[in-house]
This record gives sequence, C-alpha cells and structure tokens, in this order.
Amino acid sequence: MSKPIQVTLVRSPIGRPEKHRKVLQALGLTRLNKSVNLYGTPAVVGAIRKVIHLVEVKEL
Repeated sequence: MSKPIQVTLVRSPIGRPEKHRKVLQALGLTRLNKSVNLYGTPAVVGAIRKVIHLVEVKEL
C-alpha cells in the first residue's frame, strides 16, 4: 500500500494557470494553509508534481 502523505497549500493559486487551480481543487486544497492527508498513489504524486511550487509535502 502507498505511504500516507500530508499536502499543505502554502502559495496562492491567484494568477496561476487554470490547470494548476483545477489540480489543487482536485487534491482538496481550497484555501491557504489548508492541509489534506492523501495516499501517495502514482496519480496523486503526479498531480502534486504539477503544483509542487505551490504546496508543501510531508510523509506521515
């Protein structure tokens, strides 16, 4: 099974491309400093890589 990870939105998506905003919304990150716990599946890791400049990732 994939390891759990915590993803926190640390930079604003304002002024970013629409694709980045949709990825953040799909991950469940809607506000600054909001954190979500997800499993590190290939799909989730790929989505995080697209917006890595806006988020902070920690392994749990």
